[in-house]
Amino acid sequence: MDIQLDPARDDLPLMANTSHILVKHYVLDLDVDFESQVIEGTIVLFLEDGNRFKKQNSSIEEACQSESNKACKFGMPEPCHISVTNARTFSSEMEYNDFAICSKGEKDTPDKDGNHDNQEHASGISSSKYCCDTGNHGSEDFVLVLDCCDLSVLKVEEVDVAAVPGMEKFTRSPKLTVVSEELRNQIVRELVTLPADCWREQLDYYACCSQAPGCGELLFDTDSWSLQIRKTGAQTATDFPHAIRIWYKTKPEGRSVTWTSDQSDRPCVYTVGSPINNRALFPCQEPPVAMSTWQATVRAAASFVVLMSGENFAKPTQLWEGCSSWYYYVTMPMPASTFTIAVGCWTEMKLETCSSNDLATERPLSPSEADFRHVGVCSHMEYPCRFQNASAAAQEIIPYRVFAPVCLKGACQETLLRLIPPCLSAAHSVLGTHPFSRLDVLIVPANFPSLGMASPHIMFLSQSILTGRSHLCGTRLCHEIAHAWFGLAIGARDWTEEWLSEGFATHLEDVFWAAAQQLDPREAREQQELRACLRWRRLQDEMRCSPEEMQVLRPSKDKTGHTSDSGASVIKQGLNPEKIFMQVHYLKGYFLLRFLAKRFGDETYFSFLRKFVHTFHGQLILSQDFLQMLLENIPEEKRLELSVENIYQDWLESSGIPKPLQRERRAEAECGLARQVRAEVTKWIQVNRRPRKRKRRVKEEVFEKVRHRWCELIVKHKFTKAYNSVERFLQEDQERSQRDSFTRLLLSWGTRLALTLDIKGGIMSLRKPSARSTVHVLVLLFPRGWSQPGTHKRQILINSLPLWSLPPALDLEWSCSGILSSSAQMIKGT
Repeated sequence: MDIQLDPARDDLPLMANTSHILVKHYVLDLDVDFESQVIEGTIVLFLEDGNRFKKQNSSIEEACQSESNKACKFGMPEPCHISVTNARTFSSEMEYNDFAICSKGEKDTPDKDGNHDNQEHASGISSSKYCCDTGNHGSEDFVLVLDCCDLSVLKVEEVDVAAVPGMEKFTRSPKLTVVSEELRNQIVRELVTLPADCWREQLDYYACCSQAPGCGELLFDTDSWSLQIRKTGAQTATDFPHAIRIWYKTKPEGRSVTWTSDQSDRPCVYTVGSPINNRALFPCQEPPVAMSTWQATVRAAASFVVLMSGENFAKPTQLWEGCSSWYYYVTMPMPASTFTIAVGCWTEMKLETCSSNDLATERPLSPSEADFRHVGVCSHMEYPCRFQNASAAAQEIIPYRVFAPVCLKGACQETLLRLIPPCLSAAHSVLGTHPFSRLDVLIVPANFPSLGMASPHIMFLSQSILTGRSHLCGTRLCHEIAHAWFGLAIGARDWTEEWLSEGFATHLEDVFWAAAQQLDPREAREQQELRACLRWRRLQDEMRCSPEEMQVLRPSKDKTGHTSDSGASVIKQGLNPEKIFMQVHYLKGYFLLRFLAKRFGDETYFSFLRKFVHTFHGQLILSQDFLQMLLENIPEEKRLELSVENIYQDWLESSGIPKPLQRERRAEAECGLARQVRAEVTKWIQVNRRPRKRKRRVKEEVFEKVRHRWCELIVKHKFTKAYNSVERFLQEDQERSQRDSFTRLLLSWGTRLALTLDIKGGIMSLRKPSARSTVHVLVLLFPRGWSQPGTHKRQILINSLPLWSLPPALDLEWSCSGILSSSAQMIKGT
């Protein structure tokens, strides 16, 4: 029985009915328009009904538990010769009137959101907002539910894959004389299950099918969170068309992408890592269990670079003057939420001292690495896996590129480009085979809300990491590299268990960074202990300032990983704005893994971690998968009283600071490096508290006198364009004598020009009385006790008196701090 999804204010609904039908592959064909800030085009979905993939999942789980499934042999296949000139679908200018349309000639009118659904027929679709029970209900049609919001859906149609030359090889008939729905679905079923060593041929066939004509328009409807599609007469997922094309366009306000300007003030757009993921970029199945592959063709102006999650280093193809096309593909099944795109005027950065970016550094495997390589043993669904390739296993540094606005070229060359090779090599030395074959690194615009974000084959980094020394850049780079294993190659089956991604990446960033710096064991231990001290303080602050329900790493407890009968679910606190700023999953997850590594010893723990990666890569996991395998592989004498249940109780299912962590921090002595830092900080705090007189160099004094004289001339001659210089002088100059003398000058100037004082909102300012002339206001005084009603406007004639000689009836108080902090400002009005 399905649950009724009624998301609370901060919960995120996942509406897709993944238990009935799964998207196996997406083909996107998109145009990026910066003038209208819209991405539009088509997306073709290749589907597989539930009966087949449930059997596949069952066999995968059994193989994973026994760890004795058949060896997968993936060699480099011979290229399949299929004529594909351009991987794009038909354009909107092509005619579809020659094909049967499942409508009665009614006018296709857009709704208030711009969706062109068939109003009459779509009314048959359930309008219950969060009811996702879309299986077979007797005479009712089956409904495909996709996660979708902030999109204008224009049309949905079935794709006639049988019209593609050569598709008869996927059927039992030598010639396709009679084409039926069953035959089309049979072709798609065979296509999506091609062996992994035919991946090139499979991609070519997907591209050909995506260009095939439509063979009937499908009925659809939308609500706040989903797109619902049905075909009249198709009562089950097996009967529903297995290849459909959706015509759509994004909206400028869509929350999956951000339209902005880069640091060189050039327009760009990129996926920002929104809480709603990619459902405002394309209709998709958001639940992580819906793992799929994709290929995408994106067209943009020739001056723009398109970066995307893809296994290939795409190069632009000129379509016509001023327009280029970029093509990417992915053969490793991944959740749709990991899809990433960025389009902008980026420049590829290269080290001037380096002639080329070596593709790989190959070397013999050490004995410690050979014991976990397990070539030929994989538990995931079939795909061209790098863990089966000996040359990939020896690749310490995968091919990489760095893109950024041209104004950041120097910073990238000085810091980032020099750190990527040692960080990639360090990660390989700890965990082994890189899950992905290449890496693009992009320095994103200044409005990026975090320090970094990792996606398959591409990484976003904030410009903030380029400042200062290499430590910030190196640790953040290591954190995002760690996500290639934990978060991407191994994902959480339930999004509420974020610690399986962020906790591992936080713990591993210290290990990777120590290896990248080639620190000796003592130095590495002290550096990691210092970072642990800092994280301990942050965790304490987090526990004090956050609600208890958001401090739990496994909030659903025994229901973790459960969904409704249709596959729909709700992510608790998924839309809570506070969650963006919280680090509970990072910090508690980090301290749990650090606790386990110290309990079992680094050598034992990381040996297990390599084995875990080779067992579960390409799959989704829950907390118990990791903990059970860990405890089963650790000698009993090291386990002591540890069990999955008490780890749940102490670390994952309770709020606050875990008791084992409190005991550990009380008993643990500070390392030498942490003591040095504490002593240095204490020293400077004490120094800062001492009263001291500022000593100024002669040149500085001369400069201040010049600034002072310049401000006098600005005021005297009413040079309005330079009033900001007066503002800066009042805010920045620390010498009271000069500021006071300048204030007297202003008062004298005010008397000669018959200025008045105006009280507005508790601030006193000089104001010129002529209403017709331009008014220039300079805030000088910070009044006290002038907030009573009726006293907001007063006019007082200024005499040429020193500031402290003003009449006491005014009850004024001079405030240097007020002027220096926020009160000194220049306002221009009429």
